[in-house]
Amino acid sequence: MVLQVLRLALSCRCQTASKYVQQIQRTPLRQWLLKRGQTTEGGHVSVRTASMPSAASDRVLSDRVLGRWLVGCSGLVLGAVVLGGVTRLTESGLSMVDWHLVKEMKPPRTEAEWEDEFSKYKQFPEFKILNHDMTLTEFKFIFYMEWGHRMWGRLVGLAYILPTVYFWKRGYFSRSMKPRVLGLCGFVFFQGLLGWYMVKSGLEEKTESYDIPRVSQYRLAAHLGSALLLYCSSLWMGLTLMLPASKIPDSRNLLQLRRFAKATGGLVFLTALSGAFVAGLDAGLVYNSFPKMGERWIPDDLLAFSPTIKNVFENPTTVQFDHRILGIASLSAITGLYLFSRRVHLPRRVKIAIGCLTAMAYTQVALGISTLLLYVPTPLAATHQSGSVALLTFAIWVLAELRKVVK
Repeated sequence: MVLQVLRLALSCRCQTASKYVQQIQRTPLRQWLLKRGQTTEGGHVSVRTASMPSAASDRVLSDRVLGRWLVGCSGLVLGAVVLGGVTRLTESGLSMVDWHLVKEMKPPRTEAEWEDEFSKYKQFPEFKILNHDMTLTEFKFIFYMEWGHRMWGRLVGLAYILPTVYFWKRGYFSRSMKPRVLGLCGFVFFQGLLGWYMVKSGLEEKTESYDIPRVSQYRLAAHLGSALLLYCSSLWMGLTLMLPASKIPDSRNLLQLRRFAKATGGLVFLTALSGAFVAGLDAGLVYNSFPKMGERWIPDDLLAFSPTIKNVFENPTTVQFDHRILGIASLSAITGLYLFSRRVHLPRRVKIAIGCLTAMAYTQVALGISTLLLYVPTPLAATHQSGSVALLTFAIWVLAELRKVVK
């Protein structure tokens, strides 16, 4: 009786072990071993021949992959911002008068298609008031500028959405990461709609105004601001996943440095955003002198509009004045951050980040002054606009390096 019980127990045990081995053979562990050239004996995984990867090392590897992907996406967003600035400077943004998600991906090819597209453009205020003597060849240039900007936007969308689907299925995202990635993808879609909403404002007939047709500076600022938010969010997430947190001993000076860096980053963002109002109102062509505005430090028409608050967003003189003040304030804050950082014992990588931020700040101010004095030449103005994003990039890098280590 005892022998029968023992035989039954051994039989159950063997069956259980056999099922367990079959499960192992179907798991990613076996595939992981086979990819690394590990041998198996009789279909059984030999634990002695391979060291099992730890969950921590797998997490680090996946974080590095996700970090590179997000940094790459932020690079594409940077390209969209730069291309959008050039499109604005060449006055090409209103050349495509309708919006189709798929249909417009193929530009006109035959002469008849180009004539049809040109005839659509002729029906809107920009051609009637500003470009009434434009030729078809000139139209093709501004059309391709806007078309390239829109196609780049679609590339950005694919770069976010397709890898998100892949990484989600492969289990790369942690529980806290999933809503943030979905938020980024949703923001990309929102950015596209906001872009068309902006363009639409420049296509509307304004019978009460004889001004040059242009998009609303409010919508332009919203479009640029949302692009910068998408860029900063992607870059921040990517850098924090890729770069190990700097092990800096906690101190009162370090806490103050972190707060100073956050405030400085916010000021840099606000300065870049104010540039959208400068571009939207062509405020760079109002007073082309520095440091004074004309013959005065404070121009007479600074508060010409009523109510007073309207000057901040609609008066070109006030918009340029505000951008100057914000630029000088950003330069002063970054210089102060650099000097204060010398009082804190920081790792070499953090010092390099702060040094790059400081050097870029002085370069950006020099570009801004040169653009103003030379009456906004397109190449220099485009470089200045790109410099604002470069400055924001270094600010995000500094914040990523100074982030607090989660214990």
